[in-house]
Amino acid sequence: MSMSARLKLRRRRRTKIVATVGPASSDPEMLSRLFHAGADVFRLNFSHGTHADHLERIRIIRSLEEKTGRPIGILADVQGPKLRVGRFAGGRVHLQNGQSFRLDLNPTPGNARRVNLPHPEIIAAASLGSTLLLDDGKLRLRVVRKRDDAVETEVVVGGPLSDRKGVNVPDVVLPIPALTPKDRQDLAFAIEQGVSYLGLSFVQRPEDIVEARALTGDRAWIMAKLEKPQALENLDAILRLTDAVMVARGDLGVELPPEEVPLAQKRIVRAARAQGKPVVVATQMLESMIGSPAPTRAEASDVATAVFDGADAVMLSAETAAGQFPFEAVNMMDRIVARVEQDPGWRAIINANRPEPEHSSADAISAAARQVAHTIGAQAIVAFTETGATGLRIARERPECPVIGMTVQLTTAQRLAVVWGVHALVSGPVQSMTDAVHKASRAALTEGFARRGEEIVVAAGVPFGHSGSTNALRVASVR
Repeated sequence: MSMSARLKLRRRRRTKIVATVGPASSDPEMLSRLFHAGADVFRLNFSHGTHADHLERIRIIRSLEEKTGRPIGILADVQGPKLRVGRFAGGRVHLQNGQSFRLDLNPTPGNARRVNLPHPEIIAAASLGSTLLLDDGKLRLRVVRKRDDAVETEVVVGGPLSDRKGVNVPDVVLPIPALTPKDRQDLAFAIEQGVSYLGLSFVQRPEDIVEARALTGDRAWIMAKLEKPQALENLDAILRLTDAVMVARGDLGVELPPEEVPLAQKRIVRAARAQGKPVVVATQMLESMIGSPAPTRAEASDVATAVFDGADAVMLSAETAAGQFPFEAVNMMDRIVARVEQDPGWRAIINANRPEPEHSSADAISAAARQVAHTIGAQAIVAFTETGATGLRIARERPECPVIGMTVQLTTAQRLAVVWGVHALVSGPVQSMTDAVHKASRAALTEGFARRGEEIVVAAGVPFGHSGSTNALRVASVR
């Protein structure tokens, strides 16, 4: 690929963009346009589509990756345990405020007085006073009586209710696994196809991560989707076990009062940054662009807030999956992110919120790499990283200069696609520090990060070829 073509694929921003693939964005031409417009990671939503659909999309993305020579991350987002009411005899009913309404295990189609709830675990876990939210929180019920096979509720907020609408139970930890049989099949398929990350829906407890890890091993990074209040109670323990997190504001916004969601977002981003785990902010970021070529001012502000908070990535859902303007949505998000990052106030906030290095030589070297790069005005920090750990540690420092993540593993380069500020490259094995400096210097030059005579900082783990601690730092002049 020519130098000018390669430079066009260098992002002019640090915060990454995740775009969901769907009917509006499945063909090769549109996926190519989205990638060139700024999508760093493509999300496949396993709540929709068949394995054959997803396989074709993965094939197109990998072919695009080969053509452009740039690693692309793929997130397989599994559905998780979707809780729903049963069906109604007439397809829908209207619940009045104050009326009684029973949810039971009887599979007979429901009416305005009762409906089937095919989840005995909800009935078992609910207690007097528990809240049940139906249809994305539009209807609110309070449990007033309980039997072994049913809960009697009072309708607090009524409205129309139709077949198979979702049920949320915000104030109860449900004894259900995060992975359904469908999820396990989807997970096995996704791993076989070599996806970069597995999105785990409705994580409640650290055990949910342990269960997924037993199935995936280290074949993909696990991205815990935080969309339950219970996950916030176990936040630090979940973060310690997962590889990355997503602030999934859709269901989080159903189960938490709206005024709590921005605070939960900030708390999750801060905690993830402290532990050096990539964090994605998702849902409704440019929602109006599903049907409009321009966002609202509030949406532009929302994306900017996530960038100011220091999120690794921002995500588009229906905007690119099913909207009328998928290309414009990615292009707009790219413009907002790039503009925020040019603002001096953004850099001041990022610097002020930098977490303290952990007490390890790897963290000390990563903090020193940022400090040295700042002091000498280096054009880039080049991190040699076998598993991605060194790239993550240096990204956690949020340096002013770009980070080039060099790895022998294509899978590692693909995983680094979601990580703040990292431009990942696949390179041949490195034999010595001299060899590393030579390869780093050449990469900085050919990728357009530095000119001859300018300085770069090289961070690596010695001896080479073993994944382990970052323990070596070198300043080099680009030759």
